Amino acid sequence: MWKYRDWVIDAFNSDLPFDQFTIEQIAGDLSPNATLQQRIASGFHRNTLINEEGGIDLEQFRVESIVDRVNTTGSVYQLFAFFNSADEPTLELPTSEQQGRRNQIRARIEELKQSVRAVDNTSNAKRLEWERSLTATARAKLPPTVNGILDVPEHQRDAQQLQTIRAAYRFGDQARNLVGGLGQPLPFLGAAHLQTVLFRFSVEKQITELKKSEPAVVSTLVMEERKAPRPTHVHLGGDFLRKGARVSPEVPSVLPPLPELGAHRIGIPNRLDLARWLVDPRNPLTPRVTMNRFWERYFGLGLVETENDFGMQGSRPTQPELLDWLATEFIAQKWSMKAMHRLIVTSSAYRQSSRNRPELSIIDPRNRLLARQSRLRLEAEVVRDVALSASGLLSQKVGGPSVFPPQPEGVFRLTQIPREWKASDGPDRYRRGMYTHFWRSAPHPALTVFDAPEATTACTHRNRSNTPLQALTLLNDQAFFEFAQGLAIRVLGSSPLPTGGEGLGARGQQANATDCERIRYAFRLCLARSPSNFEQERLGALLSQQRADFQSDSGEAHLLVPAKLPSGIDSRELAAWTTVARVLLNLDEFITRE
Repeated sequence: MWKYRDWVIDAFNSDLPFDQFTIEQIAGDLSPNATLQQRIASGFHRNTLINEEGGIDLEQFRVESIVDRVNTTGSVYQLFAFFNSADEPTLELPTSEQQGRRNQIRARIEELKQSVRAVDNTSNAKRLEWERSLTATARAKLPPTVNGILDVPEHQRDAQQLQTIRAAYRFGDQARNLVGGLGQPLPFLGAAHLQTVLFRFSVEKQITELKKSEPAVVSTLVMEERKAPRPTHVHLGGDFLRKGARVSPEVPSVLPPLPELGAHRIGIPNRLDLARWLVDPRNPLTPRVTMNRFWERYFGLGLVETENDFGMQGSRPTQPELLDWLATEFIAQKWSMKAMHRLIVTSSAYRQSSRNRPELSIIDPRNRLLARQSRLRLEAEVVRDVALSASGLLSQKVGGPSVFPPQPEGVFRLTQIPREWKASDGPDRYRRGMYTHFWRSAPHPALTVFDAPEATTACTHRNRSNTPLQALTLLNDQAFFEFAQGLAIRVLGSSPLPTGGEGLGARGQQANATDCERIRYAFRLCLARSPSNFEQERLGALLSQQRADFQSDSGEAHLLVPAKLPSGIDSRELAAWTTVARVLLNLDEFITRE
């Protein structure tokens, strides 16, 4: 799904209008003359759970995926009908060179298959007859994967399952042909049978080798509308097998109706009609919900506290006129997200100090009247980002596949399928948190410990906790330890300007910087402010103590520095500054927006 993630990043960077941003994600594949990027955008609703176990009920998990999509968009059965008529293909994205090579290989494979068909009398009818003839004893000899597929009705099997069954039948058929051929009364008949079987084995071996030589191409999951819509019914008791009244695609009657279908359109509404309705200026819900969530990201709580419920059971807005104005301004700004972000962050309300004032604790203990700014713990991915930025290790690359930063051993021991996590090297080791590969069954611990939500359902609000495990992660996790080493190298390798450390001098001038200047420089890198006298003295004392310890035990110093030391930096000095850097990266202020 990294191609979809790239689309989202590009959309934000280019300030794609929010109405278009919404339409392309919900129904990009249905846009007139849909582009490749619009089809990729439809992958938004492919972020559902996927179950590939043998013997599952494919219809059950298809319905559960649609329920997830409806919950992400809005929970009513008639919205279910919009998504019930979509298929879930995989869109391959080969380069022109890869496509040319694949065409050559597949043409050769087809030639080989044609040569097999000339001597192969197997057919789907014979394969189905074989399936029906299998006894319990015969099935016990088949692989578990094949047995699982046999339990799936023929019309519900996907292409991979059909291929597996055909291969199992062909293998048994080849064995029977071989044995039957050797038992023929006339020698030339036995030789002919044997030659046929050997020919089939040879060709299939060639086909297998050719398939292995096909270039691996990037792919992404997308949506695609069916030519004939599926009928949609109310699920009685929530059971997809118990079908109630049939329903058609429709929106809640309390909101404006769907726009009329164009003259070129006939039939029932589809996802594109739903997407356009969502961002129709007559629909009051979408801009208000969106601006409320923007507000929540900046102030900790939305103007409507129940950001996922604007209905009868939701909270009333604390400043309804402000929410109305933000919603109408969003539309007036042509749905520009950057314009609204700029509007909020340049406002007086946002630029207030977050320092607590005693008198407000009585008047407005939850700060719902916004007499001050809120103090917020950074989100999980951003905690990694700010540490990378302070350390100077942050990779500036944008987009691309997910990466595998270091994580503790044993994370996958409790999962159903043991997996290998090979830590990335080079710049990929230091990419932003959003690019970290996410296994739903075992997310990266550094994300989980800072309250990253599970990726099984849509999440509109993240919890924020403060636990000892977070401090231990910042102090001892391998990735954050490397960030501390990077910060120490950055401080020792660059000389701050003598005006308080607000800039960088040329590399190689580290001898000109005093410890106080370096501490101020490190402090500004991590906390965007200069240290107080007390803080300066405490860090200076720690640095002196660590220097003395490492001077008497150089072996201990080597445990705290990278294997490959930068030129001109002493290992004991770097070890001492690494300890100081670990303290700065472990401060509560470092992971808190003040």
